[in-house]
Amino acid sequence: MADSDRERWDARHAAAVAAGAVAPAPPDALRGRTGLLPRGGRALDVACGRGTVAVWLAARGFDVDAVDVSPVALDAGRDLAAREGVTVRWLLHDLDTGLPEARPYDVVVCQRFRDPARYPELAARLAPGGLLVMSVLSEVGEGAGPFRAPAGELRAAFDGLDVLHHTERDGEASLVARAPVRTAAPSRGRR
Repeated sequence: MADSDRERWDARHAAAVAAGAVAPAPPDALRGRTGLLPRGGRALDVACGRGTVAVWLAARGFDVDAVDVSPVALDAGRDLAAREGVTVRWLLHDLDTGLPEARPYDVVVCQRFRDPARYPELAARLAPGGLLVMSVLSEVGEGAGPFRAPAGELRAAFDGLDVLHHTERDGEASLVARAPVRTAAPSRGRR
């Protein structure tokens, strides 16, 4: 990502921080579906912004890694985590270069960050049975745009996962899907 992009995001987050405190909140695609979450484990919040989802997950017992390109956003996330009394690992990382290396996650959240080149990486970061929670801006109901997903993009990108929820309307597409649980091949008995 160009420095000008980072500066633009820093300015946007600084203005939002100045406007007032935020509260922890579930990812949009998971509202009304929080029962799909596992009972803890490792979670990754991609393009976490000011950390509302990361802190919400940490408050539910997850060990959370939160990634963003904006130091201003990560500082706001640290402040929110401190206010809520939870711990989150905040990672400054340019997602244009890929996701940071890490072992698999039980939950991967990516809210309003669309980069089709990252979709395979997001799926690959899921542990067996892990939950992917995605929402992006969509052309459906809004029209085309450089940051909007064409109809069917998320469903097609994650067709190897078990889709639990998928909607496209009013300019937003969301998907909640579970990674397959890998089973060991049956052992063959001796003859």
